[in-house]
Amino acid sequence: MIRKFLYMVLIFLLFYPSFNHAKILSVGKSKMYSNPIIAIQKSGRGDTVIIYGGYYKVKKLFITKPLTIIGINAPVFDGCNKAEILIINSDSVNIAGLTFKNVPTYYVEDWAAIRLNHADYCMITNNVLENTFFGIYLNRSKHSRIAGNKIYGNAKKEVTAGNAIHLWYSDNATIENNKATRHRDGIYLEFTKNSRITNNISENNLRYGLHFMFCDNNKYIKNRFSRNGAGVAVMFSKNVHMYENVFSENAGSSAYGLLLKDIVNSKIINNKIINNTVGIYADGASRCFLKSNEFSRNGWAIKILGTSVDDTIIMNNFLSNTFDISTNTNMNKNFYSKNYWGKYKGYDLDRDGVGDVPYRPVSLFSFITANSKESLILLRSLFVNLIEFAESITPIFTPSNLSDNTPLMKPVK
Repeated sequence: MIRKFLYMVLIFLLFYPSFNHAKILSVGKSKMYSNPIIAIQKSGRGDTVIIYGGYYKVKKLFITKPLTIIGINAPVFDGCNKAEILIINSDSVNIAGLTFKNVPTYYVEDWAAIRLNHADYCMITNNVLENTFFGIYLNRSKHSRIAGNKIYGNAKKEVTAGNAIHLWYSDNATIENNKATRHRDGIYLEFTKNSRITNNISENNLRYGLHFMFCDNNKYIKNRFSRNGAGVAVMFSKNVHMYENVFSENAGSSAYGLLLKDIVNSKIINNKIINNTVGIYADGASRCFLKSNEFSRNGWAIKILGTSVDDTIIMNNFLSNTFDISTNTNMNKNFYSKNYWGKYKGYDLDRDGVGDVPYRPVSLFSFITANSKESLILLRSLFVNLIEFAESITPIFTPSNLSDNTPLMKPVK
């Protein structure tokens, strides 16, 4: 990948005369420069610095001009647990093929291995980051691409941990094919719009695999969020599209596959939500559209509070969950239709694939546990079976209008 990128750079310089002044500077044993700091200082606007395999102590190295820095054979930039490593204060900077190590926890500033400050149209690709407080940090830096990076942290507590990829007011970002693990959040976006997050793996992070705060018009597609404190949190945002992701094995007292807090007009389609304590927790989620998702082996497939209204839940599969739907109100203001419910015991006399009897997915016991967690000790007791049977015949406590009137007889493909 790095050699292909270098080849493209050379072709570009050869065939575009206006860039013929650009130079290529090499760093390494028996090369033009032995120190990457000196080479970067000597470089001009638009130059390419090629750094060959080796070990370099680097701290607070500022990039103040458009520049391409390419590592060959994984050269190491070591911050020696003293400071940040690379600080980019220019547009159009490309960093590829380097290994960054050892940025310490710092409580006054969010120190990072690679920091972008007001730096637009930058590319950070195919790097390895190890034992850094924050990994890649974008501050008011737009139209950037972060791709193919592997970011390994060593977080023990949330209060002393940073995020692997952190964006602050950095619109139009592309974040793809990265791996983020053992940080506070794998990927964190705040006040960041019109970005696309695809094909990332975010796992074993202390808080969230992906975390949105005040982020509108974003898409995240085909990512995997596993074994985090919680999979994904989308908070105080609108028009967020969530397609074909996997949320799995996020387990704990407050662990969710997907947390929706005060979001509107968003779409959740074709996701797999498997083996979480709570698949989706919706508090203040309004006008959201959930379709063709698989909820399998979760404690609660969906916990949807009374603050969530005008949501549409259609053509989803609910398979082997302890509770399919749980709510804390006896009023339903959402729409359920054509879902497959593994617990459905109805019949289909006309054989049209739709059950002839509506299905009410909120059991009395799930309603009770939503208001009193201590009652979980009675799970699967004979007493619970009796009261749920009575409630299914004559609903008194559970929302009488929360039903799927067209339950499917077979899972949605």
